[in-house]
Order: sequence, then structure tokens, then C-alpha cells
Amino acid sequence: MKKAYIYFAAPLVGLIVFGAVYWNFSDNYEQVEADKLAKIKKAKQEKLMEDARLREKAVNDALASQDKRKKEKEIKDAKDRKDAEDRENAIQARNKAARDSDKVQKQADRLTKELAAAKEEITKIQEEKKRQADEAAFLKSFVVKVESNAKGLNAVLEKIAAADAAAEAAAKAAAAALAASKK
Repeated sequence: MKKAYIYFAAPLVGLIVFGAVYWNFSDNYEQVEADKLAKIKKAKQEKLMEDARLREKAVNDALASQDKRKKEKEIKDAKDRKDAEDRENAIQARNKAARDSDKVQKQADRLTKELAAAKEEITKIQEEKKRQADEAAFLKSFVVKVESNAKGLNAVLEKIAAADAAAEAAAKAAAAALAASKK
């Protein structure tokens, strides 16, 4: 018999232990479940608040970043405009310098040609001057020769005239002598 109680006592002790645990559990179950639910709700609420705070921070960071990029873009655009303006001014200066260089080169070429023409003209004038000086010297020597020839010719003409006069006088004297001898 003792053994028959053991078969009933172990389940009965188990039932009592189960009842005590169940009673304790069922009493606190709703409270525990409510606490768990409140913790979960609080965690969700905290998570939503954290997400909202992070989202707000991200939005503020994004706006700050956007403002920073906008300022950087304005600075970059201003720099690009200035660089483009400087580049355009440099191109214009280079083109003006090239035009001025071409103009000066053409002027130098023209002046070089004029200088060569002037030198050639000076050479021609010097040659003409030398030729005229030679011609003047020739003419002076020729004039001296002509004058001496003229003097010589005058002397000869005077001699011829004197000889003619003497011949005429002799012919008159002979004619007079002949006429005197005929008379």
C-alpha cells in the first residue's frame, strides 16, 4: 500500500507545486504582460523619438550641407567666371599683341624697303654726281683746250689776216708798180 500512495503522492505534489506556480504566475501574469507591453511600447516610442531626432538631425545636416554646397558652388562659379574673364582678357591681349606685332613687322618691312630704295637712290645720285663732276672736269679741261685752240686760231687768223693784208698790199703795190711801169 505504501506503494500506492507513492503513485498518487508524486502527481499530487506535482499538482500542488504546479498550482502554486500557476497561482503565482496567473496573479502576476497580467501585470507582467502589461509591464512587457509597456516596455515594448516605451522602447518603440523611444525608438520612434530617436528616429525622429536622427531624421531631424539628418535633415538639418542635409540643409547645412546643401547650404555649404550652394556657397561652394557660388564661390566656384565666381572663380570660374573670373577665370573665364581672365582667359578671355588674356586671349584678347594675345590677339592685340599679335596684331601689333604684325603691324610693326609690316612697318619694319616697309621701312626696310624704303631704306633700300633710298640707299639705291643715294648710290644713283652719287654716281650721277661723280659722272657730272667728271664731265665738269672734262669740260673745264676741254674749255681750256678750246680757249688755247681759240687763241691759237686767233693768232693764225691774225697771221692769215696780216698775210692777206700784206698780200693785198703787195698786190696793190704790184698793181701800182705795174701801173706805174705801164705808165
